Amino acid sequence: MDFGIKGKVALVTGGSRGLGKHAALSLAGEGVNVAISGRTQETLDKTVGELKDLGVSSVGVVADVSDLPSAETAHKQVVDSLGAVDILVNNAGGGRPSSTVADTSFENYLGTFNLNLFGAFKLMQLVIPNMQAQHWGRVVNITSIYGREYGGNVSYTSAKAALIATTKHAGVTLAKDGVLFNTIAPGSISHEQGSWERFQSDNPPDVVEDFIKNNLPMGKFGWPEPVGDLVAFLASERANLITGACIVVDGGQSYSLI
Repeated sequence: MDFGIKGKVALVTGGSRGLGKHAALSLAGEGVNVAISGRTQETLDKTVGELKDLGVSSVGVVADVSDLPSAETAHKQVVDSLGAVDILVNNAGGGRPSSTVADTSFENYLGTFNLNLFGAFKLMQLVIPNMQAQHWGRVVNITSIYGREYGGNVSYTSAKAALIATTKHAGVTLAKDGVLFNTIAPGSISHEQGSWERFQSDNPPDVVEDFIKNNLPMGKFGWPEPVGDLVAFLASERANLITGACIVVDGGQSYSLI
């Protein structure tokens, strides 16, 4: 199947490892020139090498997207290196130790929003004008099943829910301009250096087995390739009627009916 995006330029935040890396690899497999951002030059360089091996142009940018000036600088570096961004994948995110409203500091809450929402919001604002001008653009935001239903700590679930709402609003209001916005909500996906890999290594086997039995209908943790391939599909010409959607990739883990 030809996705019709060969030669486009993509920016994937948090793209040096995990879900972001697999999204970048899937896009590169479709002939997309891919820029990735991350916090560690060595990891970025390794992934950029893998992307270039697929025959596309690629660049790695050291950036902390939770810091808005850093996000803006990263965007400029990408445009200077590869050209205007046609496809934005906001993948960088994560939680901070907290639990309830009562025991979460405002600094913790704000920091989680900076990482999961405000950096993504800033990058969306930066790429939208060119996408509108060319009447074509794709934004895919990686959220979580815990942005759709109860789960996780208060700061993380709140930030992910806000990102889903922001994406829905953008998808509706910019549909007429040919700029499509969607979210992907993964469940418990295990990948190298990820939180679910740490969960499995840090807990006794019986705790891990109980979690799988009680939460994962497939009897195992998810894996990142389906998320990466869905990113490429949503970025493609084949998905040109899909906008404002939130698609779950969780092996049946979540409880929501909608």
